[in-house]
Amino acid sequence: MSMKRQRLEQLFGGLAEKGEVNGVILAAEHGEIIYQAAFGQADLSTSRRLQTNTVFELASLSKPFTALGIVVLEEKGMLAYDEPIERWLPELPYQGITVRHLLCHTSGLPDYMDLFFEHWDRSNIATNADVLNLLVRHRPPVYFEPNESWLYSNTGYVLLAILIERITGQRFADFMSEHVFSPLGMKDTRVYNRRYSGEVIPDYAFGYIYDLHSDRYELPDLVPETNYVVFLDGIQGDGTVNSNLHDLYKFDQALHAGQFVSRKSLEQIFAPASLNNGETCGYGFGWILEEKEGKGRAVSHSGGWPGYATNLIRYIDADMTLIYLSNMEQDVEFDQALLIAAEQILFDLSYDAPQRPAQRKLAVIDPGLYESYIGTYRLDEGEGVHEETVAVVLTEGDRLYLQITGKVRLELYPATETRFFVRSVPVEVKFSIQNGMGKAEKLVILQEGTETSAVRVD
Repeated sequence: MSMKRQRLEQLFGGLAEKGEVNGVILAAEHGEIIYQAAFGQADLSTSRRLQTNTVFELASLSKPFTALGIVVLEEKGMLAYDEPIERWLPELPYQGITVRHLLCHTSGLPDYMDLFFEHWDRSNIATNADVLNLLVRHRPPVYFEPNESWLYSNTGYVLLAILIERITGQRFADFMSEHVFSPLGMKDTRVYNRRYSGEVIPDYAFGYIYDLHSDRYELPDLVPETNYVVFLDGIQGDGTVNSNLHDLYKFDQALHAGQFVSRKSLEQIFAPASLNNGETCGYGFGWILEEKEGKGRAVSHSGGWPGYATNLIRYIDADMTLIYLSNMEQDVEFDQALLIAAEQILFDLSYDAPQRPAQRKLAVIDPGLYESYIGTYRLDEGEGVHEETVAVVLTEGDRLYLQITGKVRLELYPATETRFFVRSVPVEVKFSIQNGMGKAEKLVILQEGTETSAVRVD
């Protein structure tokens, strides 16, 4: 047994014994799998265990596949990267956006989730057509003009899926199966909308979140904070590719061996986006691009959706691959520390075994206090904050929520009467009330040692 495999077994096996890992892992070097394993449960209701061939929702790890679908069309001469998308989407009320801008997150398009939280009848499951319809009907402002800046955009990848359908006349799921998954030998991979289609996949990993109110793991469908997974379930392109370790490894190997698209296309995929001012961004066509000190070039993508955390990292210069798929929500910092430890092992370096933080408990406070916090707050402009960005604090029932422009709505859980925390991510929100009277005048978001203030504007 190789030393790397032994150390990976020690890391993951040790955490599994303590019940601190629920997912699957694969590590490969020079085209050989050196370690793969599955830990924990795929279905809590039946106690079915995870296997290395269990199928997971990939969430945003779907984006490299959507981008690859576009590359296939470019190689067939059916589109050009620098063509304006209005050629196929004449009804879209935003001009000057090209296919490349969508691929690289430089379009400046508004986030579709805001629109659905504000305008959607949640008894219906939305599809890509509904995303386009809401953009056309409500015309929310762009964050910036095309290629003036970089901002991760789920909307852009939904539009790429719509482009594929309009250009080919095929359903997005069918096109991806026929032109991407099948040629790559990915027999267990598909675009899958579980709630919308009603189709049941055997050996499927259900994703679970920890509900602080019931003090147990639940399907996100059943938790008010995350039940948007139901009404957004028909949307494709930015997520909803479902796959397993074996298929993802086939994809990784074929892509980097130049067996699927041309070397010229591969260079485009892994070329950093270039902005109008000449600056480059560490993102290509559906891939995060990094130069890791002592480890060389790496390309990766992660995915996060209630119940799922997914990662695929390819170390190009070292010819190594790391794939990790989890279906039981854990603290984000713990997941990151776990991946860093696995990466250190792959490079024969020392590592720190991650420590899982204790589950936080809710303070018991009077929900009547929430009335003081409800309102709209404008965030201080800083990195990643645009002038249109606001934080809206609202209640549903006796729960308090924070909705920041372009972000998923989050429940705020009470730590004290004025300080709240967010589930599974290192974020806290502190409200400030002048002289202890009336409404909060501002809130402060505390995240990883930084503070962002937001002043009430309503």
